[in-house]
Amino acid sequence: MALELKNVPEHELLQQDARRYPESDASAVETCLTLLRISDDVEAAYGAHFARHGLSQARFIVLMQLQREEEGLRPAELAERTGVTRATMTGLLDGLEKEGLILRRAHAEDGRMSVVRLSARGRQRLEGILPDHYRRTAALMSGLSAGERQQLKALLTKVAAGIPHVGDP
Repeated sequence: MALELKNVPEHELLQQDARRYPESDASAVETCLTLLRISDDVEAAYGAHFARHGLSQARFIVLMQLQREEEGLRPAELAERTGVTRATMTGLLDGLEKEGLILRRAHAEDGRMSVVRLSARGRQRLEGILPDHYRRTAALMSGLSAGERQQLKALLTKVAAGIPHVGDP
């Protein structure tokens, strides 16, 4: 069970920690906690949205990747594009194949490999989901002007640049 951050600590509590721990920056902590809380809320809303359509976010992402590739993709390519392990991708593909949303076929040049393509049923499922999906995404961002969206995207890109990578100290 994942823990959720429902409330950001009061500003004064963060200031107290900043006085106690000199390396702390109350403003940075408060901003990061707000980002985490909002991220949790957005993820939960999208999770509920995909569940209404009988999918998980991961399965939706796989279907979207395949929609863009008429010739299909190898499972390893899908795993790399979506940032999951090959074992996780195998599980996702097994479930999607069982539902008839994808097709797995032997690679034309190397029969030891497989190629995954979106089935007609998978394409139809996406066509049923995407109008609602895009409407919800537009509603989520409706409080921001086009310029503010660009600014938010730029700011989040800056934040992402500061995320430590696996193995970093």
